[in-house]
Amino acid sequence: MTGFDTFLVADWSAAQGVRRAGKDAIWIALAQDGAVKPARHFSTRLDAEAWIAETIRAEIAAGRRVMAAFDFPFGYPTGVVEIICGAADPLALWDWLAARITDDARGRNNRFAVAEEINALFPGEGPFWGKHNRDAYPGIPYGGRSRTAEVSEKRACDISAKASSSVWQLAFPPTVGGQALMGMPMLSRLRRIQGCAVWPFEAWQEAQAVLTEIWPGLIEPAVRASDDLRDRAQVEGLARALSRLPLAELERMMDIDAPEEGWILGAGHGERLTDLARPNSLRPPPLRNDCFALPAGVDWTPVDTALALLRERLHPVTGTTKSGLFEAEGRILAEDVIARRANPPHPNTAVDGYGFAAASVGEGDAVLPLVQGRAAAGAPFEGPVPRGSALRVLTGADLPAGVDTVVLDEDCSVGDGRVAFRGGVKPGANTRKAGEDAGEGDRVLSAGRKLTAPDLALAAAVGHGTLPIREKLRVAVLSTGDELTEPGDVPGAGGIFDANRPMLLSTLARWGHVPVDLGRIPDDRSAVAAAFDRAGRDADVLLTSGGASAGDEDHVSALLREAGAMQEWRIALKPGRPLALGLWNDIPVFGLPGNPVAAFVCTLIFARPALTVLAGGNWAEPQGFEIPAAFEKRKKPGRREYLRARMRDGCAEVFPSEGSGRVSSLSWGEGLVEIEDGERHIRPGDPVRFIPYGSFGL
Repeated sequence: MTGFDTFLVADWSAAQGVRRAGKDAIWIALAQDGAVKPARHFSTRLDAEAWIAETIRAEIAAGRRVMAAFDFPFGYPTGVVEIICGAADPLALWDWLAARITDDARGRNNRFAVAEEINALFPGEGPFWGKHNRDAYPGIPYGGRSRTAEVSEKRACDISAKASSSVWQLAFPPTVGGQALMGMPMLSRLRRIQGCAVWPFEAWQEAQAVLTEIWPGLIEPAVRASDDLRDRAQVEGLARALSRLPLAELERMMDIDAPEEGWILGAGHGERLTDLARPNSLRPPPLRNDCFALPAGVDWTPVDTALALLRERLHPVTGTTKSGLFEAEGRILAEDVIARRANPPHPNTAVDGYGFAAASVGEGDAVLPLVQGRAAAGAPFEGPVPRGSALRVLTGADLPAGVDTVVLDEDCSVGDGRVAFRGGVKPGANTRKAGEDAGEGDRVLSAGRKLTAPDLALAAAVGHGTLPIREKLRVAVLSTGDELTEPGDVPGAGGIFDANRPMLLSTLARWGHVPVDLGRIPDDRSAVAAAFDRAGRDADVLLTSGGASAGDEDHVSALLREAGAMQEWRIALKPGRPLALGLWNDIPVFGLPGNPVAAFVCTLIFARPALTVLAGGNWAEPQGFEIPAAFEKRKKPGRREYLRARMRDGCAEVFPSEGSGRVSSLSWGEGLVEIEDGERHIRPGDPVRFIPYGSFGL
């Protein structure tokens, strides 16, 4: 599947008569090459259809691929089409409706008459319901509760998208049923444009224009946060989201088998589309062309030097957006979070018991009269507690005036309106001070932090319902080499399976980035360049494996060198070899070794912290610890080594072979043993640094 150059999103209307540019009007937005144009209003369906058809034809003529998305159902629940048309072909129903629905320049149409005709095909009361006049169209019930037709109220995609509206509702907003009746005839005509196909009903993968169904409710949080006219914000937001969606993600969303009912594009992916629908704030500047340049005279680069250069020269490339607290786990915080109020906001009790003023009792045993009433969490006691009296208090209750100390239930005797307890209660016992956890105005979370569940609890406790977060980093992965075969296929002579892509794509997803699969590319410079261009459109960073050395077929390094932004870092590292680093259309490219073991180690040691910074996070330093070695090894000075290892009985075992072609060692291992740059003779029992995979975020 090739990507789309243009995304057209239409908010359709079944309204009668000409409508002004307001609510329930027709709005259409266009996103071209990632830029969203202001939405256009159309006063009639005829004008809108003519403009859509003209736009589709113009895009096809210009060699541009267009997706046209519409906000009404493309089909009905299973079984309905056969009742109406005699065959389970939703496109036949489009033609059936196109032959019956009429519409004029003033918006006058016969949708209720056609709906009544459809209802008559069903036994009992048919599925369509809703009308403004109780006496008109007797074949259409006024409300939806009395119908007897045995058809589903919603399609599977409506349920998946959590759409609240019914495909059969003709009146009383939302009138989705009316929109569909007035929209499907238009689609019947549009699909006959040469080069046009319908998703998911036809073979659409290589069509120049693809008609799809979309639902604005998928991006409701982004629309609700906008101060723009709602319908206009919906189409602009959806166009923006679709244009930003990496091709690999779009392919997955469109991989749907829905032969009769159709499907809502993005159903089940509302959170992702909402993130992409929000307008960008100011984005960080692109990286400098010399960001990967080594200092003059540097040849072999120690690991620590390479890491320090990356840490110093990289900066975030992702924009910022807002997220609801309940959706923010795992996202990177874009700004410091400042407490809007103290936690706890008032002094309160930490236990169930009885509260009093410590100064009103002496060192000996005390017997205090009880004030009528109590203080509970969310139900504070009104008024002060007189000196020398006590009040029943429950855990979390605000302490009323006159109470600064609480004695536990278990330490009290209660009777005759009094409470008795032994002396020696420490002033302030069993209470919490206001703001002892966080004061109003305190910084409670710092920008760059990857948000955890406890972070969300803290943010909620100090008054936040939304948080500023970074947009997810989109990381493209490309494998190069004539010898590579897709896993599961039959390799040719000398062929090997591509082990790197599944390894890298799953690793990126685990780190919270958006993986963009660019597939396998043969050793062909034009094909590699085309993949690079695609990465420049669909991703923020590119990881390649293979082709990064200086041989005849190493096109990755050759292309970067031709672009004038290639640096070869010969890092003193084993396993590994020189990394090809550079920029292509302003996005950083990390040319990893083709060997899976070396690619994995280089990804953990170099790509992980670099990607975290590019995503807006803090530099990711893996945490290791010393444990006794369960092996012997002699190491020469000059290179840092990482051995595949695991911990057993408190000691570090290493894989028997250090060969970087042993992919099984990655699965066998549970982490890496890091051996410093200098000479080393390790004997069993000697301390070595073990870094578990979990410390790398895996």
